[in-house]
Parts: sequence; structure tokens; C-alpha cells
Amino acid sequence: MFKPTAPLQRNLRRLALTTKMAGKDYYKGTRSGSMGDHTKHGRYLINWNKVRTYRVPEDLSRCTLTPFVATRVERAKGKFTGTRGPIDGAAYLERWKMENGRD
Repeated sequence: MFKPTAPLQRNLRRLALTTKMAGKDYYKGTRSGSMGDHTKHGRYLINWNKVRTYRVPEDLSRCTLTPFVATRVERAKGKFTGTRGPIDGAAYLERWKMENGRD
């Protein structure tokens, strides 16, 4: 069978370790950090010094912050006219019948 070349083998070793490659005790996490501590009785105490808080400007009309997306950009998705929203069962069945052609 084929073997990877030496440079390819070196690059494969540099890839990030996944949970599938590691042993049973490996936990990658979500980089979110802890917001408190566990007690010896199994409870969780929130440390309010670790909790993220965001200060909102007092007068938003004078705020110089801008949105991530320009206000002149049209919304391409999310316009559900004639239905109750994206999770409308009747609209789903109607589209399914249109695409599949049978009941």
C-alpha cells in the first residue's frame, strides 16, 4: 500500500489533537472558561468576578459603535411571507410535495 511522504508525515503531526485521536481522559473544551468553583458537596458557586459583563453606552443615539453589517444590506433569507415562520409544518409539507412530487 501507499505510505505518506516524509514532509506530509511531519505536517500531519502538527495538526491539532482531536478527541478521536486522544485517550479517554482528553477533553478539549470550548475555551469558555469557568465562571465559578465546585464545592465538595457537589454544588457550583458562581464567582461574580469571573462573569463577563458588558457596559452599554448610556445614550445610544450618540454612540459611535457601528453594526457588524451595514444597514443598507438587504436581508437575503428569513423572509417568510404567508407562513408562521421557518418552522411552519404546513409550509414544510407543501415544499416537500413540490420537490418530491408525491404524497
